[in-house]
Amino acid sequence: MATIVPYTFEKKEEKALYFTSFTKGMKVLIATEKPFAAKAVQGIVDILEGAGHRVVRLEKYTDKSQLLEAVADVDALIVRSDKITADVMAAAPNLKIVVRAGAGFDNVDCAEAKARGIVVMNTPGQNSNAVAELAVAMMIFMSRNCFTPGTGSEIKGKTLAIHAYGNVGRLVGLKGKALGMTVVAYDPFVADNSVFEADGVERVESVEELYRRADFLSLHIPATAQTKGSIGYDLLCSMPKGATLVNTARKEVIDEQGLKKALSEREDLKYVSDVAPDSGSELSELFGKRYFATPKKMGAETAEANINAGLAAANQIVDYFATGNTRFQVNK
Repeated sequence: MATIVPYTFEKKEEKALYFTSFTKGMKVLIATEKPFAAKAVQGIVDILEGAGHRVVRLEKYTDKSQLLEAVADVDALIVRSDKITADVMAAAPNLKIVVRAGAGFDNVDCAEAKARGIVVMNTPGQNSNAVAELAVAMMIFMSRNCFTPGTGSEIKGKTLAIHAYGNVGRLVGLKGKALGMTVVAYDPFVADNSVFEADGVERVESVEELYRRADFLSLHIPATAQTKGSIGYDLLCSMPKGATLVNTARKEVIDEQGLKKALSEREDLKYVSDVAPDSGSELSELFGKRYFATPKKMGAETAEANINAGLAAANQIVDYFATGNTRFQVNK
């Protein structure tokens, strides 16, 4: 088991002193099946070693056994989409913190980490612009017949609906407005209406209304027990004629059978995704240019996002070990 760090201190100075004495020279593993850019790696190493920590790397590994071996004596872990499951944590008795360089963290078993006293963080906002730009590019790609000959349409004047108005959703909305689109959004977890008002975005009161109004629906909900399989036949069939669903979130939120049924019955509907559904080959065969998925998740695949997320992960580890800062902890 990892050491569970107490968080009750009478004074900030006591907390800082505790973490400074407790966390000298931690061993940090960068475990990336899909590696960071070289510039990002160098920045991560400079930040961590500059704070007195030791850095080791496991890149382009091909078998889980390599990860299990590499975590045996590490205190901290930086990952991308790598799966940090219960058996990985069991193999890492010294592990105190895992930072997922990116926003989504469903690749980490947060409940198991919490039970073991391991802090899990993400790096929200660091990949947001890259994902938002991809979402807009996908809209244009689908509206122009996947860049094949034929008359397409423009996105100017169309209604862009944003499902979840967080970091990425908000940027997609702003970019849509800049391109002359009407933007509406739904997010029950954003309490302050002033966020929508400041952006000139209309807030709608139900997910059903959102889909009914969407010429383009940009999907940004996380994959949770409540959202998995929640986007299906009824919502898709309620969309206007010629509508396109754009998914840069997670494949699990889509009810694939419902999607296939909707695309079969509505020959005007389109679906484009940054993560290929399990039935991707079948959808491609059945629906041609009305369906497209990137060969591999591309949302955060820009040099800028790669560097931003990596450096943020390193800084969060340094701050945690120096002061106990858990601002971005996702498994409280």
